[in-house]
Parts: sequence; C-alpha cells; structure tokens
Amino acid sequence: MNRLENKVIIVTGSVTGIGKAIAKRAVEEGARVLLHGLEQDLGEATRAELGADKAALVIKDLADEDAAEVLVKAAVETFGKLDAVVNNAAQVGQGNIQDTDAQWFRRMLEINCVVPYLITRAALPELTKTQGSVLNIGSVNAWSGEPNLMPYSVSKGALMTLTRNLGDTLMRENLVRVNQINPGWVLTENEAKRKREHGLADDWYKDVPRVYAPAGRILWPEEIAACACWLLADECGPISGQVFDLEQHPFIGRNPPKDATTVPPKKT
Repeated sequence: MNRLENKVIIVTGSVTGIGKAIAKRAVEEGARVLLHGLEQDLGEATRAELGADKAALVIKDLADEDAAEVLVKAAVETFGKLDAVVNNAAQVGQGNIQDTDAQWFRRMLEINCVVPYLITRAALPELTKTQGSVLNIGSVNAWSGEPNLMPYSVSKGALMTLTRNLGDTLMRENLVRVNQINPGWVLTENEAKRKREHGLADDWYKDVPRVYAPAGRILWPEEIAACACWLLADECGPISGQVFDLEQHPFIGRNPPKDATTVPPKKT
C-alpha cells in the first residue's frame, strides 16, 4: 500500500515548483489533493497531469479574507475529509532596510506567516477528526537570510516559530502534527527565470561552483517532495514541532574548499 493511501491533502501554491512536485508525489503515493494557485491555465494543466479523479483545483488569492475557509470547504466537499495541509504558497521578492516600505514588509508577513496560520486554524476541526498534519514550507533564509532578502527572511523566521509553537500545542491538544521544511537552493521554474533575467545562460544550473553547491548542482523540487511525503505519512509517527533544513551543506561549521574564489550567480 502507498504510504499516503486515501489521504486528502491541500497543497497551496501547487501549480508550479515545489508545491507541484509535492502534489504530484502525494498522488503517486495514493493521496487525493486540492491544488491551489493564481494561474488558471497552469492549474488546469497540473490537474490534468495528476488526473481529474485525484485532484481538484481552487484559484484564489490567499490575501482574500475568505481564502482559508474556501480551501478547506473545497477539499471536504470534493473528497469528504481532510488529512493534511501543506502551506507552500509564498510571497517571494527582494528588499533591504533601505528600500522595504511598510506595505511590502506587511505583505511578506501576511502571505508567508499569517496566511499559513489562518489556513491551519480553519482546517483544525477537520484535521482533528483524522489526527492529521500540517507541513509548512519555509526557507533556509529563515535563519538570517541575505541582505536583499530581509523581509522574506523575517517572514520565514516567523513561520518557523509558528511551526514550533503549534507543533507542540496541537500535538498535545488535538493529536495534529505540525512540521516545517526549510529548502535550500532549489531549481524551480521561478528560480530558472530569475537567473535568466540576471543574464545567466539557460543551462547555468549545470555547473554551479562547489563552494555554493558541494554536489556541483542545486536541489530538485522532487527531492523536497520526497521528504514532504514522509512527514505527511503515518510512518512519521508522532514527530511534531520540527524544522528540517534541506540543503547540501551545514550553516554552522562549513568547510569551504581553499580555492573557493569564484563569485556565485546572484541568488534571489
């Protein structure tokens, strides 16, 4: 039996990138998924790829007041229950102390931390029935972040604290697990697009300096999805309130090669 057999999972931001990879892997593992995104064409294409009997689609701006309730209601009405939520959708963008105004900072915090909280809160009655789980997708930038990713990094740090807090509280009170994955540098469609906009060749990812990627390449979305599906599965047991950094080097105690002089492509 597949380890996610008969589970119903909401995956926000799942028409591209990491979210799509998680939704696809979840279906392969036996789950039915509620896809979510902003692009109708990409959403329909993803649903067709996964199978109309395995996936439903909601196109919705998560900044809308009713977004959380709409997602939960759609999942339960379509599939009859809810076993898990993957809070993957995020506002991504640059900003530092010189150019980040209040509106941009608040937007980051709203989409990347407040919205996952609201979706978790709306889903809690259903997740309590199934003793389900929540998986938040953060970022390694949560630990500090790059200078030009200040508001994004702060929002992911806030999400990390939310994960640990609810992971403890909801496991004790509702037997609902909450965990988080902090991906490192991942080759998503948006990352490839940003690098092209920075003037890099289309195949830049095939030769990444090893000081920044010891394996000589960055992570694939499918590798994040593999960990995500384990955290969503019953075999994960009672693990809750944990944050998993998925990167190929440590953030403390790194041993970069002595000849590491190559300037990296700009990360955003």
